[in-house]
Amino acid sequence: MSAARSTAGAGRASAPGKYGERPEAGRAKRLVIKVGSGVLTRSGVLQPRVITSIARQVEALLEAGREVVLVSSGAIALGAARLGWRHPGRTIPEKQAAAAVGQIGLAELWRQRFARHQREVAQVLLTRSGLHQRERFLNARRTLLQLLALGVVPVVNENDTVATEEIRFGDNDNLSATVVNLVGAELLVILSDVDGLHQTPPRKGAEPGPIFDVITQLTRQVRNAAGGSTSAFGRGGMITKLEAARVAARSGAATVLCNGAARDVLLKVTAGQAIGTLFGAGRRLRGRKHWLAFTANPCGTLVCDAGAVRAIGKQGRSLLPAGILRVEGRFRVGDPVALADPKGHAFARGLVSYASEDVERIKGGATSEIGRLLGYSNGAEIVHRDDLALLGGDTEPPPEF
Repeated sequence: MSAARSTAGAGRASAPGKYGERPEAGRAKRLVIKVGSGVLTRSGVLQPRVITSIARQVEALLEAGREVVLVSSGAIALGAARLGWRHPGRTIPEKQAAAAVGQIGLAELWRQRFARHQREVAQVLLTRSGLHQRERFLNARRTLLQLLALGVVPVVNENDTVATEEIRFGDNDNLSATVVNLVGAELLVILSDVDGLHQTPPRKGAEPGPIFDVITQLTRQVRNAAGGSTSAFGRGGMITKLEAARVAARSGAATVLCNGAARDVLLKVTAGQAIGTLFGAGRRLRGRKHWLAFTANPCGTLVCDAGAVRAIGKQGRSLLPAGILRVEGRFRVGDPVALADPKGHAFARGLVSYASEDVERIKGGATSEIGRLLGYSNGAEIVHRDDLALLGGDTEPPPEF
């Protein structure tokens, strides 16, 4: 049974038009579709019919002139099943082993289903460390865009075979949002085992409450509505889906969270029908700034005084030596660093113009002293505003989708 719909607290109504009730979804030409383990599996067992249905719908979208990147979960679940396990692996090495076994089968299932439509697929495995360097990030972008230009369906997954707790995305929700930025998609569709974001977390044995229709702002009410994952084979919960929608919004893309088991759900979503919960697109960060804010892994932290926090967050200024209280970590010229307030809360990320040992020598001082203290100068800015991205929070307006 589908849950009742509600726009209380965070919704807005939209009149049907050329692109349906939701033009953000109806007019999108390039899509990222994330298929969760809760959709592809049941009690850890892969459901081939679901893959068949999704492939059919994706092919219809491609024939209609859309471009689609699939982000597919399920490798660990499939590998665990083939290894005879009733669990997804109790340790990281066990999960990696299951992924190594399952990736082959998962890719082959997608290949077989799309072959029925004479459509080629490509397997693309990513890790956060692989996208940490800007050059590798751009290489991944070029590869994905070339595949789309060739009419091939990229099937993306996190490379669980080599991933660890430190480098993995942690779930394919966050990975899908990164792929949105990689390819410049206009719409992210998250196929899950729920109808959308319920106003209150569903309880086992109870009738589910209403879902949000359209969300334009990440309010406390919305955050409180998010619950954790209930699937042993899935790593993401509702919180990660909210974060994915937020990250996608900063790429200028809308997100639809909907039930992947619903008949022709992809076709209905892309027709602009009011299916699931729509998170509206927000203020778009340029590609490099989005990479800085959400993908790059900081090599260190610059703790700033209150004046620098205000100047950067409210006035769009660069970070100068005088605003730095403390230097943490080791980094080189051009490395990404986090900028934190006096309490240690990160509020921005940027590319640094000086190595950590040199910042240590000039922190708190005047820009006119840089040349004398270091014997050279890369400019007055430790982090230039063009190389800086705000993370949101107290230093800018409430995050909007």
